[in-house]
Amino acid sequence: MPLKEINILRRHGRQYVPDLRRVELRGIFRGRPVISGDITEAEAELVTSLCPVGAIGVTSVASGMEHASLAMDLGKCVFCRECEFALPRMIRFSNDFKMATNIRERLSVVAGADQPVRLDPEMIRKEIRSFFKHALKLRQVSAGGDNSAEMELNAAGNVNFDMGRYGIEFVASPRHADGIVITGPITQNMAEALQICYEAVPSPKIVILAGTDAISGGIFGGSAAVNREFFDKYPVDLFVPGNPPHPLTFINGVLDLIGCK
Repeated sequence: MPLKEINILRRHGRQYVPDLRRVELRGIFRGRPVISGDITEAEAELVTSLCPVGAIGVTSVASGMEHASLAMDLGKCVFCRECEFALPRMIRFSNDFKMATNIRERLSVVAGADQPVRLDPEMIRKEIRSFFKHALKLRQVSAGGDNSAEMELNAAGNVNFDMGRYGIEFVASPRHADGIVITGPITQNMAEALQICYEAVPSPKIVILAGTDAISGGIFGGSAAVNREFFDKYPVDLFVPGNPPHPLTFINGVLDLIGCK
C-alpha cells in the first residue's frame, strides 16, 4: 500500500461504514429535533417568528395559557437551528438520522413527544416489497435543486456508505429504473421533464422525495417559479427530510420501504 494511503488510514481510520442500520452519528449532525413539553406560549411565539420557512407553529395552548403545544414540520424545516440557538434548553436537534416516513403527517414533531419518525408498514404498497426487496434501481431527477441533496445522494453510493450492497443503485435512464427520486422544489421549466421521466419508468414504480425542497418547496414554497402539480396526480411512497438529507437518512428510509433488513 502506498505511503500516502497508509498515512490517511492512520489519521482517519477506516471510512467504510460496516453497519448502516446501527451506526451512530456524532458531532454537529442535525437530526430529529426534540421539543420540551415545558415550552411556554411566549417561547413558542418567539421561535415561530424566527423560523424562515414557517416550519414551526403553535397548534394549541394548554389551560392557564402557560404551556404551548408547539409543532415543527420536518418537511419544511431547513435545519438552520435558529430555534435551538434561541431556546437551547427547550429545543435540541438530536443525532437521530432515521427520519424518513411514508406518511407526510408523521414529519410533524410535537412538543413533549420524543418519538422516532418511522414508516407505517400497512401503508406500503404490497408490490413494492414483492418486486424491489432485493434489487431497486432509481432514477434521480434534479427538479430545480441546488445540488446539495444531489451530492448527498451521490455519497449514498460511494465507498463509505455503499448502498449498492443492498442492491440499491441509481441508473442513467428512467426506462431502466423502478422509480424516481425527486430533489428540488420542481421549477416550472422542470415540471414537464419530470412528467416525461415518470412516464418512462415501467410500472409498478415508486416515488421518493429527498430533501426539504422536494417535500414542501422549502424556501421556494409559494413561488411563481415553482410548479408542484405533479403531486396532485401521483402518490409519494417515501418522504426523506433534511436540508440536505444525510445519506444514512435516505438509505435507511429506502431499506425500510422495501423491507430489507
